[in-house]
Amino acid sequence: MPRLPRKAKNQPAIVEEDISVEEKIVTKQGAAQAVATVKTKVKIEKQSPRKRKAAAIKEEDEDDDFENIDPAEAKETKKPAPKKRKTKVKEEDAMPLAARTAIGSLKRAMYIGAHVSGAGGVQNSVGNAVNIGANAFALFLKSQRKWANPPLAPDARDGFLAGCSSHGFDAGKHCVPHGSYLVNLAQADRDKAAQAYDSFVDDLQRCEALGIGLYNFHPGSTNGDTKEAAIGRIAAQLNRSHRATASVVTVIENMCGSGNVVGSRFEELRDIIAQVDDKSRVGVCIDTCHAFAAGYDLRTPQAFAATMAEFDRVVGARYLRAFHVNDSKAPLGSHRDLHANIGTGFLGLRAFHSLMNHEAFQDLPMVLETPIDRKGPDGKTVEDKGVWAREIKLLESLIGMDPDCDEFKAKEKELQAAGAEERGRIQAQVDKKADKDAKKDAKPKKGTLKSFFKKKKKTESDDEDESD
Repeated sequence: MPRLPRKAKNQPAIVEEDISVEEKIVTKQGAAQAVATVKTKVKIEKQSPRKRKAAAIKEEDEDDDFENIDPAEAKETKKPAPKKRKTKVKEEDAMPLAARTAIGSLKRAMYIGAHVSGAGGVQNSVGNAVNIGANAFALFLKSQRKWANPPLAPDARDGFLAGCSSHGFDAGKHCVPHGSYLVNLAQADRDKAAQAYDSFVDDLQRCEALGIGLYNFHPGSTNGDTKEAAIGRIAAQLNRSHRATASVVTVIENMCGSGNVVGSRFEELRDIIAQVDDKSRVGVCIDTCHAFAAGYDLRTPQAFAATMAEFDRVVGARYLRAFHVNDSKAPLGSHRDLHANIGTGFLGLRAFHSLMNHEAFQDLPMVLETPIDRKGPDGKTVEDKGVWAREIKLLESLIGMDPDCDEFKAKEKELQAAGAEERGRIQAQVDKKADKDAKKDAKPKKGTLKSFFKKKKKTESDDEDESD
């Protein structure tokens, strides 16, 4: 990587990801390499429309969130290539996008925020949360896509603690870091299990140094083993990590039910918790998109109440410690992890009205993980953090709102219209896969009873032909 220029005193830190590709090339290799890059771009642009369209369709069909990829199906030691290239951060991004709402002014104490960046040091996450008007936030404590990371820097630790104190964040309750996507606590391989455990415990130790009380993680993958065996290994790793640390609550996130991933059913979360020795050190984070994709309906008040009652019956409401607040681009029970902006997906605004007005969910951190990428005027992809600022205000406005009022109905209709095209596209993909699976299931398999009778019928028919 090229060495970045030394920054002047008091100048905001420059994140390497924020430097455009063209700037890196010119800095490192000079004008000659820049010319070569331009030629490459021209070559791509000269591809036939058919090839460009095919590439675009392929990208669309693979847009499931990376966070739901089965660790057993990914190369754990290699950083995946990013889907999109971000452009250089503009000066206006440093300006506050929204004022934080005083919790006391809300009809219910709902702490709403988003998963913000900690690039340049975890201390920067506090300012990023303030920037979007958040009262809760999540972050990665280190790179989530590689194993080797430097230790937590003392100045980063002190800056985080000072920032939380000055802005009134209770990091013990309303900051929920997200674990690395590489860590699989269900890993059976001895060396890989040790690697996963070390990374996991390192994060817990960082939480304790930062005064953070909750740590969210994906339970892991069976690697082809049974769910029961995988669940036992997850619980064993949690017990071990609890003995190595003092107080952080390890919060299991529910999943959408794809592949060999553990945690899409409430019963699987229950079974992990049952084997954890210190029940005060374990909890659950419900991701609304994941729950819906796994088959738990939340769309109507009745469905929402039934799903939450089932969670209480199976797992126990006392273990619920946080929410990931996301709509879903994919329909109910699709097992596809596709986050949508609030109100634009198949869940719809009514589901989030139920969430915001459920009295038992007061004081829990509610973290947005909704899409914020958009095309800039130059055609490049940029992050519009204003999306989170607006969605936080939208969710806060639902607290105490009458869902039968004209304001709610107008907003609900507006958001559903905004997401109609995307819902239709994903629904078509789901329907196509369902048809394909149905045809596959209907095809007789060699050695099955259906295959036997089909073969017998054919033999009898052939015998009749011969007798004729």
